[in-house]
Order: sequence, then C-alpha cells, then structure tokens
Amino acid sequence: MHQLFSASNMKRFLARYSIGAICLDVCKWFAPRVAMGMLFFVLIGSFSASCSIADAAEIDSFLSEDDSLSVNVYARLQKLAYAALDQRLERVERLKDVESIQIEQERLREQMIGRLGGFPDKTPLHSSVVGVIQANGYRIEKVIFDSRPHHRITANFYVPNDASSNKRVPGIAVSSGHSRTAKTAEYNQRFGAMFASHGMAALVFDPIGQGERSQILGEDGEVSYGGTTTEHMLIGVGATLVGKNTATYRIWDGMRALDYLASREEIDPDKLGYTGCSGGGTLTSYVMALDPRVRCAAPACYLTTFRRLIETIGPQDAEQNLYSQIIDGIDQPDYVFIRAPLPTLISSTTQDFFNIDGSWENFRQSKQIYGRLGYPERVDLVEIEGPHGVQPEGLATITHWMKRWLCGVDQPVEPIELKIQESSSLLCTSTGQVLTSFADELSVVDLNSEFSEKLAKQRSLSWGSLSDLEKLAVVQSTAKATLPEENVAKFISKGLFDSPSGEAMCGVLMTDSCRIPCAVIRLGRTTSRWSIILHDEGINGAARLTEVVEQRLKAGRHVVLLDLSGQGRTTTAKPDATLSDWKTFYLAYLLGDSLVGLQTQDLLTVARFLESEVVKQKNETASDFSIELVASGQSVIPALHAGVIGDGQHFERLTLSDLPPSWSEMVQVKAPVGMLGSAVHGVLDSYDWPDLLDLIGEDRLQIRKE
Repeated sequence: MHQLFSASNMKRFLARYSIGAICLDVCKWFAPRVAMGMLFFVLIGSFSASCSIADAAEIDSFLSEDDSLSVNVYARLQKLAYAALDQRLERVERLKDVESIQIEQERLREQMIGRLGGFPDKTPLHSSVVGVIQANGYRIEKVIFDSRPHHRITANFYVPNDASSNKRVPGIAVSSGHSRTAKTAEYNQRFGAMFASHGMAALVFDPIGQGERSQILGEDGEVSYGGTTTEHMLIGVGATLVGKNTATYRIWDGMRALDYLASREEIDPDKLGYTGCSGGGTLTSYVMALDPRVRCAAPACYLTTFRRLIETIGPQDAEQNLYSQIIDGIDQPDYVFIRAPLPTLISSTTQDFFNIDGSWENFRQSKQIYGRLGYPERVDLVEIEGPHGVQPEGLATITHWMKRWLCGVDQPVEPIELKIQESSSLLCTSTGQVLTSFADELSVVDLNSEFSEKLAKQRSLSWGSLSDLEKLAVVQSTAKATLPEENVAKFISKGLFDSPSGEAMCGVLMTDSCRIPCAVIRLGRTTSRWSIILHDEGINGAARLTEVVEQRLKAGRHVVLLDLSGQGRTTTAKPDATLSDWKTFYLAYLLGDSLVGLQTQDLLTVARFLESEVVKQKNETASDFSIELVASGQSVIPALHAGVIGDGQHFERLTLSDLPPSWSEMVQVKAPVGMLGSAVHGVLDSYDWPDLLDLIGEDRLQIRKE
C-alpha cells in the first residue's frame, strides 16, 4: 500500500479515471516532491463532474477486505489490550514471595472497588420468609430482604431439615446465570437441592434484571426485554455515567446475600461458600475476590483470560467489564489471585464459548500463586465434557469441593437425580415482580438517578468555579483527546464513487494510531473552507442528507463525511439498534477509554490534517481556513468535545440538530436505547455535555430544530 503513490503508480491511477494530460504532467512533477497527504488536494482540484466513476460502485463499498480490517476499531483496540495484558503477566512473574503477593492483592482489590464506584454503607436487611415448601430432607423458604433501602432481593433458601441453632451448617450463596427465570431455573434449583441434600444450606437469589427483579417493565407490568443481558447493558448506561457499573449493584447484592446467610441461626458464619454458573460465575468471581467471608468458591462456566475472550467471542454484557481494568492490570486470573490462598475451584466445560484454553491458562497462573504462598492444593480446575452450563458431573464435583473445605469431608460425590419444583411455586412476590409488588420499590434506574442528582449539586459548584482554561483541561482529560501538535496523518485514496449528492472521493485518513474512512464531495475548485457532516450511521447516513450537503457545496465549501470510531466501516458488525456497537464500546471501556473520546480524537486528527494541507497548498499560514462541524443525534456529543478542544481556530462553527438527551437525562431514561455508545465513565462527576455549549459560545453555535 505504501507504494500506491509512486510516480508510476499515480500515472496508472489517474489514467484509470480518465483525468486529462495536465494531471499526468502534474503527477510527474508532484510525486517526488511532496508528502502523500498533499495528493488529497491535487485530486480534489483535478476531479470534475465529467470524471468517470470507479467501477460504478456504491459509496458503501470502497474498502477492500484488507482495508476493512485496517479501519476496524475493535482490531486496533485488541492490540492495545494484548500489550497491556503482556505487561500484567510480566508483573505477575515478578511476584515470588508472600509479601509482594499480598501487596499486589491489596492493590488489585482496592483498584477494583474504586473502578466500581465503591459500595454503600450497610443497612438493615428487613428480611422476611413469605412461604415454605417441604422437600425430601430439606425445606425451601421463600425469602425477601433488602440489598439497599427499598431495593429488594428475592431468593429461595434451601435448608437441611436437621439444621438448627444447635447444629449449624455451612451456607452457600448461589448466583444465577443470565436466565430470565433466574432462581427458579432448573440448573439453579439443582444447585440448591444438591447442597441441601449434602448437609449444606443454599441461598439461590435473583440478580437485578432477572427473575422477580426485572428493572425495566412495560406499562402493562410485563418484562420489556426477553434478553437479560440487554437489560443489564441498558441499566449500565446510567451506571457508567455516574461512575458505577451494573456490576456494582450485582456485587453488592451478592455481599448482602452473604449477610443474609450469616444472619440465620442455622448457618455457621465462618463457613460461607459461593458459586454460580455463567453470569453467576462472573458474580462468584467478583464476590470471592472482594469479600473475604467467602471461605470456599466455585465459579462455573466463566473464568478464562481476557486475551482468549477478546480474540474469540469478545467482551460480554455490562457487568462483565470493569472500567479500565485491563489497563489497570486486572485480568480474570486476578479474581482467583486476589483471594489466594482461600480454596477455589474453577469449573469448566470443554465446549463452552468461554474458551477452555483460557480456563487452563487461568488455572496455571492461579496454581503458581497458590504454590508460592504454600497452598497449591487449595486451587483446582475441573473440565467436564459438554457445552456451556453445569453438567451433572460438574455439580457433583462442586459439591465435593464445598464439602471438602466447608464440612471437612473429602469423599467423592456421585451425580444424583434431583426433584425440581414448579417455577411458579417458588415465587416470592404477589405479582411476580418486586417493582409492581411494592409501591416503594426503587429500581437501579432510580438509584442511579438519585446519585446523578447528588453529583449535579456538587457539579454546580465545582464546574462553575473553574476558569475556561481549567474546564478545557477537564474536557481533554475526560475525553482523553488532544489536538495533534502537527499533522501526522496521510490520506490513502480509493477513488471516485457515487453518492446521493454526486461523486465522492473516498479513502482512509491514516495515522499510526487510527484509521478514519472518509468521503469528500468537492467543488470544482480549491478552497480553504470545509464542512464536516456527521451522522450516527457514519458516511452512509451523512450522504443521505442531500439537502444539507448541497447547501454546503453551494456555499463554497468542500464536504467531508466520516465514519468515526464505532460507526459505519469501523465496526465489526452492523451496530445493534438498541445497544450500538457494544462490543467495541466495552473493549474501549476495559482499556479506560470511550467511543466519545475516540470519536473526538478522530475529529481533531481530521482538523489538523485539513489545516496542514491547506497550509502546504498555499505555502502560507491558513488565515482563511475554516471548518464547520455539522452534527445530529448522538454525534453531537463528540462534535462538541472536538469543538471545545479544537477551539474556534479549527472549528469555526458548529451546526447541531436532533440533540440527544443530556447525560443527566440519559441516567433517568428507563431504557436508554441507542445511547450506550455515548456513555463516558464517571463524566457526571465533572460536567454534563450541555455545559460545553457555553464553552463554545453563541457566536460559534447554530442549533436547528428539526
């Protein structure tokens, strides 16, 4: 590709598009004398309406397969993630003694809690037993208790019949995977029944967004989203904006489940265990790392390594990604490492979509740490043939592990047939949902909104006390974006293609750190005046705004259409209408970044490139250089950030329409469809995006109502 613009290649390139002999003469002189990016302006000035169109292609097909891979943001972020994970491995290898391991354990634990936004003070459980089912050798109590005031947990408590205050038994918290039925799902019932049949009590509880704890209900009181991961990610929009995470609420629920177990007279509070499958394995991993009361743990069908996850199925839903954790040096093996040397069993299946090779890599790292601490026998892995989910042999092995470390009984456990209850008989509420059964019930949306209101009061003082220069520094730090000191970008043209507003020269603007697909709809003459038109669907969406494009052309401006990071050709697949390009969003999130930040940096890179090429073209300062940013929808947010950071010198005017809700308003939206990509972790601690309007100023703003 680097040879594309040699003199001979340029001759063939221009001849292919039937440009006149004058352009060929220019080519002979021009190629050896100027930077590749300058060709951008030669082509702009040379192409005219009479040019033939390359292959008569559509505007959405100008990239080859290799080009598509090069502009893919997920692939770019992968490289950054792998580099950070390699650095973590080097650090772990240096941990050779007990003291250094314990120091690192504490650092990781504090880092995790900080990234989760911390936890609230504990309040009374206000627990109640609302029903009992007698089974063979144990009973199932239907219980409700508070995670936070007016935020309830529904659970089934499996208790051996002979357990009492005089004969206390171990208690095991069981967190559900992403089943809509949660605690009443057959595999969760089997956990409870198996443990109770072996003399241990089990508390199987509903996570938020599942079972009787759906957080997003329709007007009819029914669940709005069948997919529980969708609900978790929608909840995660508001949580992210206030500096928390869906995991923050889920982990706290898990800790409160331990509080409930410890409150029961039948339970020995020094013999608490934790397990769960899939999403329940995720929560088990978090809670066992952060709560030392978990004396024995068995996360199932989850633990692998981030490298294996990223290269196979990619990041999963909101709670499975902690902000900046890869950059912070927190990989999945660290959930085991942090709790060492407490007993931990990694339960896996051979055909799981959570990569089994990663599970064994996780185990190897964990075994090394446990060995250095002198307790290698306290960590183990079981691999059972089968797909994702706890197989009967896996459940028997987990039960054996719990009995070994909580009961002191180290004997094989055989798989057995377990009786399953009718799901409806295990419900704890009158309506089947806490939100409709209790008038004072608060959803996670309500809790996020309450926290957002507190931040708004603090922000009114802190943001208002800053100078404009200090505000600029905050915006740059939050977006992690800066205007390049000098242009480092090169434009690689892919030719002329049809667009709804005429011919567009399409190509890729390249730097060492990013690739930005762009399409230029140009005048028949050179000019220093530009309009960049942004649309949430990228180039294709902006190209359909024919009236907007043609107005700029008539006003004497070249028009640039872009696929910003997470839009159009930069995505791995077509963005989800509800959750946008969520896999790319969460990979950026794991790296401590945001799509808003990446998109802002894209715009600043383009601005510096255009300015640099205008200067080269005129061989003087670009005194009449100007860019108008035209943005609508969610693209307004990166446009405003670029407008603030790039200042009036680079973005003369911002023309905005179809403004999205403010970040504070997004927090209050029950189902923030299409807004995930605009979330920035903890941003409401500093500012809301409408605050940027004042920084830009009325003289540079035009807001249109459509």
